[in-house]
Amino acid sequence: QVHLVESGGGLVQPGGSLRLSCVASGTYDKAWFRQAPGKEREFVAAVRWGTTTTVYADSVKGRFTISRDSTKTTVYLQMNNLRPEDTAVYYCAGSSGRLILSSLRSSLQYTYWGQGTQVTVSS
Repeated sequence: QVHLVESGGGLVQPGGSLRLSCVASGTYDKAWFRQAPGKEREFVAAVRWGTTTTVYADSVKGRFTISRDSTKTTVYLQMNNLRPEDTAVYYCAGSSGRLILSSLRSSLQYTYWGQGTQVTVSS
């Protein structure tokens, strides 16, 4: 069975940084999504299996960085210059096979999900 385990959420002031981690062994492409109260889950960033190709939502481009460790089982989301609108529950997701580039942003393409970790940006 595949289990995704996230860590690293918390409370941070605007302009601060956090790094999320997710152990996602047994998955291929990996992504982060987030869901704020009263809103739909939205794509944040993804990294393709076996490549260095990354994709970002426009709202986080230049502030967030997705990466993997050398074993390719752990995926990270480095979040810098955080804003109050980044407040959400962040979910790690993994696919059961390789996805085409245009599908990386769709939550429907990911089979495996973590339990979510809360990120709150507030002064």
